[in-house]
Amino acid sequence: MNAAAHVLIVEDEDHLAQGLKFNLEAEGYRASIARDGETALEITSAPDAGIDVILLDVMLPGCDGFSVVEQLRERDDRTPVLMLTARGRSEDVLRGFAAGADDYLPKPFDLSILLARLHGLLRRWAWQKREPGAAMPAEAEASFTFAGRTIDYDNLELRVNGRSIRLTVMEADLLRYLVRHQGRSISRKELLEQVWRMREDTDTRAIDNFIVRLRRYIEIDPANPVFLRTVRGIGYRFDPQSKSAPATEDLHP
Repeated sequence: MNAAAHVLIVEDEDHLAQGLKFNLEAEGYRASIARDGETALEITSAPDAGIDVILLDVMLPGCDGFSVVEQLRERDDRTPVLMLTARGRSEDVLRGFAAGADDYLPKPFDLSILLARLHGLLRRWAWQKREPGAAMPAEAEASFTFAGRTIDYDNLELRVNGRSIRLTVMEADLLRYLVRHQGRSISRKELLEQVWRMREDTDTRAIDNFIVRLRRYIEIDPANPVFLRTVRGIGYRFDPQSKSAPATEDLHP
């Protein structure tokens, strides 16, 4: 990844913002600072902003980090967002993912970890912006099709019956994991650790909320799912070849 990538630091505590800027520039990055959410949204909306990744603190005056990332995604801005969360509170992390954040890092953090996370996000972003027709790594699936639905991991969308539904990165990652492990029961603990990279003692209700949203996307009757079923006492099972699936349908947005 190009070391001159432009990082927007959204942090209202001046000493933290300046410290991040100093360290990132020492590593060869370009870095800019926005001290509130409104300013961050204004900067990123400029046609020549050239922001490659956003470091976004959750606790901001006025428009908080959750609102910032939600508004970015609503206007189809897919710039990678690394959320900085106080004490790594699980409710903040999962709410951030639901809003459309790509990764999280609890405060305080080691600079080496921050740089590694940034590098990973930038590499992924570069892949998503690759030239059409560029070769895909062997381990990366481009898409998955089942029962008239196509999950396009690369473009973060689900296509069904001529309609396109936008996916967040975490929705796409959750679907990818379910597809890779289709046909077997997957515990909530496994999803927390493998998809969200979180401890097993995290409240699992946020995962249930993600599943509810995915069912709205892929099921004809989300209240009676045939593809993404609940396994009582364990978690979930994804069965794309379900014999219960109707031949034609009109899915809910």
